[in-house]
Amino acid sequence: MRELAGLEAKADKDNVLVAYPDGMGGGFNALVCCGSQDDVGFLTALTGHLVQTWHADPNQVFLTGISNGGDMSFRAAVESTGTYAAIGVVSGGYSGKLTTADSYVPKSPVSVITFIGGQDRYASTFQTGMQTWQQRLSCRPSPKAAGVPGVTHTVASCADGSEVSVWTLPEMGHSWPGATAGQLAASSAGLSATDLMWEFFATHPRKA
Repeated sequence: MRELAGLEAKADKDNVLVAYPDGMGGGFNALVCCGSQDDVGFLTALTGHLVQTWHADPNQVFLTGISNGGDMSFRAAVESTGTYAAIGVVSGGYSGKLTTADSYVPKSPVSVITFIGGQDRYASTFQTGMQTWQQRLSCRPSPKAAGVPGVTHTVASCADGSEVSVWTLPEMGHSWPGATAGQLAASSAGLSATDLMWEFFATHPRKA
């Protein structure tokens, strides 16, 4: 994840903290798998440590992940009320048994930026999940210029004050767009998920 996302250079430049939590066996107890650990509790406790010990701004705590880690970001956004200002989900989704209830949405605003590859075998699941998320939170998506041929971008303002930004890359698979190293890198995607996510986080502090 460190190699793929390349967040440390951003952290050094902008004076922020980056932590890389690791789930048991390399996976998190997210929405469709894995294990039975209380990973929501784990991430919440880690956040508390970073705020109390390292003086992270509690109004500017963000969560990101790819695949299972992206799923975990959605779960934590819903279940860790008031902890995260926004999440960045790459090739991950809001799906699975937990999400079948209409009430399974954040109780306080959590903005979302997500990147979906059209060649990902889970692409339709991810797209459906984002549609459900936006419907439940009364978000109104509208198209925005993506600046990259073939790529689509929508931005939605939601009734609770959060915002949802969805990037769809039709030629990409289950990958991290713009990454130059790592097994899931998509260096030729035409955009950088890390850069766009960073910009999104910077402008989406936690709302009351």
